[in-house]
Amino acid sequence: MHPIIECADDLGAALKGVASVEPAFMSVAEKQSALVGLTEVRSRLDALLARVLGASDDVADAHGLRDAAAWLAVETRTTRRETRRDLALGRALEEHPWVATALTSGALRSEQARVIAEAVDVLPSHVSGDVREQAESVLLGLALQHDARELKQIGKRILDVVAPEVGECHEAAVLEAEELRAAAQADLTMSDDGEGRCRGTFVVPSHVGAMLKRHLLALANPARHTEDELRDESGEWKPLRRRLGEALVEYVERYPVDATPQTAGVNATVVVTMTIEQLLGAHATALLDDGSRMSAGQARRLACEAGIIPVVLDSKSVPLDMGRAARLFTKSQRIALGLRDGGCTAKGCETSASGCHAHHDDPWSRGGLTDLANGRLLCPRHHRLAHDSRYAMTVHADNTVSFVLRT
Repeated sequence: MHPIIECADDLGAALKGVASVEPAFMSVAEKQSALVGLTEVRSRLDALLARVLGASDDVADAHGLRDAAAWLAVETRTTRRETRRDLALGRALEEHPWVATALTSGALRSEQARVIAEAVDVLPSHVSGDVREQAESVLLGLALQHDARELKQIGKRILDVVAPEVGECHEAAVLEAEELRAAAQADLTMSDDGEGRCRGTFVVPSHVGAMLKRHLLALANPARHTEDELRDESGEWKPLRRRLGEALVEYVERYPVDATPQTAGVNATVVVTMTIEQLLGAHATALLDDGSRMSAGQARRLACEAGIIPVVLDSKSVPLDMGRAARLFTKSQRIALGLRDGGCTAKGCETSASGCHAHHDDPWSRGGLTDLANGRLLCPRHHRLAHDSRYAMTVHADNTVSFVLRT
């Protein structure tokens, strides 16, 4: 029997022998030793599997497949993505014997091996073989203190260590190529699921992603919200991904209208069409200019603050009033409201002025004026309640408001 097959059999037998052993009864020292030892053994097994897979082109030929990874994926019910990663590692180990030796000894992890091989392979073609070997040696040494993620960043600048005279030029060229590729691959897809939600994915340059994340994290900052706003419908703390999603909603809804781009002299603003009955009705809907619909209550709320223009029709579908950006409170008025109200005017709410929307007490949609006497600050949550027909809002003598669910 081939030694590698014997090794697989011996490993299987050894693992079977400890399958029923309960690790919970191990001491802390024993667990620590086992975890480190098993990790090293897994690295050695990864190296052996990758080496065999890299030498198995004849297996692919025997089955008429593109590579042995495709055959292994089917035979072991493993994803092709995973088997191809193993195949790529096996081929990389053939080209980088020092990396193969370190992985086989258990001193290196598979991800570290992949990162080191890739870092050396992407060095410019004019870099000499001696410099490549030196770069690989340095990275192998650094792998004793750094994980794969850190090694990847170090690998991008390894020439600064082994060949400083070419490192700076290489880094500039790599960064420029990354930036050009990122700009060329910018992409965004959006689709409405027909159930009141829009889903999408995007690809943007890293610096744009960092800027967007910084903006959304600022909006999602717990310091801007009350404890109630930080909890979900079941009373549990909202995960960061939900708070970031809500921050994106606020980011879009509150984007300054005068900053939106123009097409044919008109700002890129959503238009909502509704009849006077729908505008005033507690249970009504409004039609957006893209054919989708929203509740009239939401349309009234957005009319207070967001870049959305309502067009109100009479019974003959003739426009009675077309909203203008002037319906929005100005920057100076927002400052004055902040000084007067200090923050959300709902009783018990501690949201600061910077986290609030400007709301019309006498609704703008019903002829209310956009002035300080008719305005107040409400946090996003209480602003939604102010336009929710299920709740009654009461203004108190001290200018605070409270909400009660209608019976």
